[in-house]
Amino acid sequence: MDLNSDPGRKVWHPLLYVIFLILLGFLFSNVEIQIEGPNGWAEALPTWRLDHHWLLNIVWGGRPVTGYHVYLFAFMALIFHLPLVMAGRFTLRLEARVLGSIMCFWIIEDFLWFWQNPHYGLDKLFKADIGWHQYYFLFLPWDYWVFSIFGGGLIGWSFRTPRHTRSDDIS
Repeated sequence: MDLNSDPGRKVWHPLLYVIFLILLGFLFSNVEIQIEGPNGWAEALPTWRLDHHWLLNIVWGGRPVTGYHVYLFAFMALIFHLPLVMAGRFTLRLEARVLGSIMCFWIIEDFLWFWQNPHYGLDKLFKADIGWHQYYFLFLPWDYWVFSIFGGGLIGWSFRTPRHTRSDDIS
């Protein structure tokens, strides 16, 4: 199906994109539930862990950094960039869509992890009863707000019709 030939694409393409991100978050949250079980944030995994360092508040939201998460986040960032590499096409809009998608994916995945994990549940998330989510605003972790706003903004901007549209522009 050629996305560029459908005049209704402006409506359904962003919606399909968001549904796809939610599906990815759902599937990946289940993978992590299978891996971590009742021990969130790689608590019981055989991986290296750095619990305290002043840079963790700036770079990692105050969470401990683990080998599991460093490699997992790097892997997912490369996976989200793979379509650009495969197409050999890099634009500011596409990079904005990728970065926004990574941000939104992790928020969706984390929220669904709590919702589906029988050892946690949303009540623990909303009550700020989670050690690796240290900063909360309006009953949700601070990074949920920041990543949702910036990630959603980047995705929205990436779908906006540019003023000078090229016939081969992917949006």
